[in-house]
Amino acid sequence: MRSRRLGLRAGLFIIGVLALIAVFGPMLLPQDPFVQTLGQRLSPPFWHDKSLLAHPLGTDQLGRDYLARLVYGARISLAIGLAVVLVSGFIGISLGLIAGYAGGKADAVISFIINTRISMPIVLAALAIVSVTGNSLTTVVLVLGLLLWDHFAVVARSAAMQLRRADYVIAARALGCSHLHILFKEILPNIRGPLLVIATVEMAHAILVEAALSFLGLGVPAPFPSWGLMLSEAKSFMFFSPWLIALPGAALLLLVLGINLVGDGLRGRQGR
Repeated sequence: MRSRRLGLRAGLFIIGVLALIAVFGPMLLPQDPFVQTLGQRLSPPFWHDKSLLAHPLGTDQLGRDYLARLVYGARISLAIGLAVVLVSGFIGISLGLIAGYAGGKADAVISFIINTRISMPIVLAALAIVSVTGNSLTTVVLVLGLLLWDHFAVVARSAAMQLRRADYVIAARALGCSHLHILFKEILPNIRGPLLVIATVEMAHAILVEAALSFLGLGVPAPFPSWGLMLSEAKSFMFFSPWLIALPGAALLLLVLGINLVGDGLRGRQGR
């Protein structure tokens, strides 16, 4: 239990630092992540050449400052993760609450929809949809939001089935409260703990899937500095300029690690 508390604090610290960097970093950096300086392309970071102080983490194949692109990439990854969780959480929690509370035919129909969604491979489905609709930041958020709601639905359905016969729910029904009031004012607040754990898992999942889509050229479009796109652009130079692929890979690993540590810590609190 002590290790989970330490993990929770470490995860919150990592996410907090990255969030501060994402929000305030672009205001403090003098470099523009989109400006190309071909004369300084593939400049090494400071530990290879301390004379290039203007670009402490070097430049990419087009001469763009790599530190600025990493900072802006943190903003994109966090924004996508949060937006996807909001979209998928709204869909999954709504469907799960209705299925668990109503039961009967509504539960059978929604359970069929959930099973259908679970049977679909997320990355392949996302690739197929994005390749048809075109890739943009909004499209990626909507596609992932429509594909990552099933865990929310399963947890909300199971919890609603257990709580629909609770004393406070029966009392609210006897007082004439509407079904929407019972669902979102009586049941939902009592299952927010497990749903928060699911939210952390799905946020990390969304960030990784977005990075995979961007790596394959069907995620966030260029020239936006998505970490997945930076990995894709750097793969041709990984043997000669390894920092180009190591830095965004390490940033992606650190962010996902922080989110997973928070999720594991919250799960430990639920087990008390």
